[in-house]
Amino acid sequence: MKLRVFFTKSEYGSLILTVVFLLVISGVFWRVGPKPSSADYTVTTERTAVGVTPAAGPETAAGQVNLNTASAEELQSLPGIGEVLAARIIEYREQSGPFACPEELMAVKGIGESLFDAVSGRITTEE
Repeated sequence: MKLRVFFTKSEYGSLILTVVFLLVISGVFWRVGPKPSSADYTVTTERTAVGVTPAAGPETAAGQVNLNTASAEELQSLPGIGEVLAARIIEYREQSGPFACPEELMAVKGIGESLFDAVSGRITTEE
């Protein structure tokens, strides 16, 4: 039985080159494609502590952390407060007495306005 030949060797070569060319071109267009607009992105500016799980403990009824009674673990449940800042808050509290108001937290080294703004809704100094 004899095989029927549809194309010559040069025609097969041309066909293969054409297929490769089309694959390359389609890959280029697929990679280039339309770019997402700025409306497709969501930007979050709130700083949060990575890997910190909220500590179970005596928080106030509204879920706020009392700066005058909170443990280091409870302080670390606040966004942006890690081990070092929690220790500084407790040290400040022990040396200077209880916090008179939440804004006094900014007197602790390492806590500025932006970090205070991030935690201000979750802290209190009242029982």
